Amino acid sequence: MEVLQIDVGGKLAHFRKYYANNTAMSFSIPPRTTLMGMLAGMLGRSRDSYYDELASERIRIGVRVMQPIKKTFHRLNLLKIVGKGDFDGSNGRIQTPFEIVSGLSISRDMVVYRLYVACHEIGDETFQSLKQAILERQFQYALTFGTANFTASLLSAILISDVQLTDSDDWVLVHSAMPSEAVDELDFDRQRTEDTLQSIEEELLPGDFAANFDRELRRMDRMLFSTTASGVRVRLNKPHYRLIQAGEIQHILFME
Repeated sequence: MEVLQIDVGGKLAHFRKYYANNTAMSFSIPPRTTLMGMLAGMLGRSRDSYYDELASERIRIGVRVMQPIKKTFHRLNLLKIVGKGDFDGSNGRIQTPFEIVSGLSISRDMVVYRLYVACHEIGDETFQSLKQAILERQFQYALTFGTANFTASLLSAILISDVQLTDSDDWVLVHSAMPSEAVDELDFDRQRTEDTLQSIEEELLPGDFAANFDRELRRMDRMLFSTTASGVRVRLNKPHYRLIQAGEIQHILFME
């Protein structure tokens, strides 16, 4: 098994919670559907055409926070549109809350995520195309973190071949986001942790779209993750993957 490890970074991010109404709240990490869109953009796929090709039955995707992140609310001064004649600003403006994901210092830090991409047997052809496009930097569309104005860049991409499927009843430090149902026990004590900036979050994220070109969700993933790169010490009830590359060992699960 091969795993394509991709580091992407940008200044700001916004992954809108689809159920939010007036207030534009954001997930802390990109949902799997967002990551599908990023990979599809690298392959040059058109909008809504990739739901089946990059579905979890074919392509496996994981994500890890690589630098500490925080979320803050800002006010967007938008035009108040009630009728057709309001686009000239004559009806005034309205301030709408907008949540942004950033580094701890907006002026100095970046938002960096590490993506892990692998495949099931039926998705091998797409995975080979992804490897070529990413490792050779042959992108069709630019990367963004949610909205078009929050641009992102590819920081690094490597192919990891030393991947071991490991089943252990002992405590393990999982670096990626993991399905909550895979966790039997969680060990987190802020009083004794070395990473004083770390928080553990759990969110219900969109996982897959129905292949009907209508952006209809067919699966949700309840994920547990760390807001820093430190990982989470847990006992798992399912096997996980152990990645070894240049002396670095990572323990991950995919968003499935």
